[in-house]
Amino acid sequence: MRDLIVVGGGPAGLAVALGAARAGREVLVFEQRAGEIDKACAEGLMPGAVRALAALGVDPPGHDFHGISYQGGATVVRAEFRSGPGRGVRRTALHSALREAVDAAGITVRQQRITEIGQDRDQVTVGGERARYLVGADGLHSTVRSAAGFVTVPVRRQRWGQRRHYALAPESDFVEVTWAERSEAYITPIGPELVCLALLSGTRGSFDQQLSAFPELAARMARGEPASSVRGATSMRQRVRSQVRGRVLLVGDAAGYIDPLTGEGIAMSLAGARELVDCVVRDRPQDYERAWQRVSRPSRLITSGLLWARRQPGVGQAVVPLAARLPRVFTAAVNTLAG
Repeated sequence: MRDLIVVGGGPAGLAVALGAARAGREVLVFEQRAGEIDKACAEGLMPGAVRALAALGVDPPGHDFHGISYQGGATVVRAEFRSGPGRGVRRTALHSALREAVDAAGITVRQQRITEIGQDRDQVTVGGERARYLVGADGLHSTVRSAAGFVTVPVRRQRWGQRRHYALAPESDFVEVTWAERSEAYITPIGPELVCLALLSGTRGSFDQQLSAFPELAARMARGEPASSVRGATSMRQRVRSQVRGRVLLVGDAAGYIDPLTGEGIAMSLAGARELVDCVVRDRPQDYERAWQRVSRPSRLITSGLLWARRQPGVGQAVVPLAARLPRVFTAAVNTLAG
């Protein structure tokens, strides 16, 4: 019987697998998708994520950035990282770097779709295999979460995200966040001649329709050629009442997700993976929920607060001017999320 089965071969799942293998545990990963895994995300790794990957022996190629800037109209406020640079990394490059580390560690990754899960007080059965613990790292709409009986809370308000790459030299060594009336745009430097443009909105619309809310950015992107197709994600928010059910544990987006507004999703997934491995190694799965709550609390509080402001008439437009009037508060919030 294996020590651990991980369902999901994204960053959270592969980080759990690497951490557990380094602790001497036998791990099997199930991932239904073949090849490099891509996803609609802004592709900025916060400094905490860069350090967490380095601790696992993973150093993905990309373009360093040194802080976050917010812009609304003519107002711009910048916060520099205090704990080292972040890094803009293509999601496919991140997956390749993690997968190479997993393969080098001798961890088996099996392409297989999981639909049913069984467990008793001593073991979990999934995909014809038995293990002491099962980890659901299979994303926002987790099959493990539903099959294992976790309770999710219906969410009334949703937001939608889209991203596309452009062959353009970055104009800043910061991630540039521009606020419009109902949406935000993120420009992340990915390489010397490549940027990622991500758009988030509370209303549906095509990429070009969403980009029209940012005429200056649209003109800037028109100076370069699109370097990828548009990818999108819908129904991003997921509220989960617990992250542990018996011998099944959830990590990454499967464990619950609010919004990509603050850009630290990968960092939180890696932090959760680290805590999960520690609890499993100590045979204390019941400790994981409290650990997950602890490492995710700053992100959940700041993100929820910004989303609340975004929904209030007139308040969302005041976020950037307020940050400009309180630069120390803005810098402290950014560095709290940076890790």
